[in-house]
Amino acid sequence: MVNLEWYRTFKEIYENGTLTKASVALYASQPGVSVHLNALEAYIGKKLFERTSRKMIPTEEGKFLYEYIIDSIKTLEIAEQHFKKTTLDKNPSLHVGMCSETFQIIIEPEVPKLQFDLVAKFGNHMDLIKDLNNGILDLVITPKKHTNKTSLVTYTPFSKERIVLIAGKQTDTTPINILLKNQDKVALEKELQQHRWYSASNEMEHFRRFWYENFNKRPSFKPNYILPSINSIIRCLSHENGLALVPDFLCKEAIANHGIELVWEGTAPTENILYFASRSDLKYKKELAILQDIFITKMKSDV
Repeated sequence: MVNLEWYRTFKEIYENGTLTKASVALYASQPGVSVHLNALEAYIGKKLFERTSRKMIPTEEGKFLYEYIIDSIKTLEIAEQHFKKTTLDKNPSLHVGMCSETFQIIIEPEVPKLQFDLVAKFGNHMDLIKDLNNGILDLVITPKKHTNKTSLVTYTPFSKERIVLIAGKQTDTTPINILLKNQDKVALEKELQQHRWYSASNEMEHFRRFWYENFNKRPSFKPNYILPSINSIIRCLSHENGLALVPDFLCKEAIANHGIELVWEGTAPTENILYFASRSDLKYKKELAILQDIFITKMKSDV
């Protein structure tokens, strides 16, 4: 009889693309993941992936199997989460989703003080909200509301983030400051384009919005360096020259420590309202309130 764990392993390999990433997602060893896959392929009698040096590419049989089992696997995962929360946890356990930078700056310093268990997940807002709807997450920090009449998710605004222009420690911002003082937008745009630019892959929307709202056009160039996170950008700028557009609360400490310089908040503020997204049927409301208080305290801002 087939082992159901083989299907779970197959799903993670399919979605993550490599045995290494699948093993991380499963909290398992890579050899163990290989054993499961080999056993499933032997049971089915067909190859499910083409092995390459960089990626596991699904075969047509693999694609068909994934589409056939995915809904059932997701249902089992939801049941597993519910079972863990209602019968196995000695302590209350909250599963939260947000961007990694928000977690590192707001929540990470407070983790040792929490009197309940915490499981954090990082990802894009759409995927995190899907997990929230499916009962896998209890709280998501998001700048976007995703309305659905049948959803149990509620959105509570608690703060704002403003996208600001920052400069690296070695950047000569004198020409920029002069043009800002003279309100010469045409010359300012040309001057900004002469600099090195940093951005993060998940922040390009902020980059385009800031440019459009302040220069009434899309940027005619792309950043020189696309890094994995805002924190990476700030670390790079703290030693070199360059410019970046980032949320203000993520760079506040670096500005205060003179690691980077706040150059411009924009003539037309580029802002997002931040929401607590949570399910109305959440069991651990007291623990949720503690997490929310941490955010509100550290991100004091009128909404």
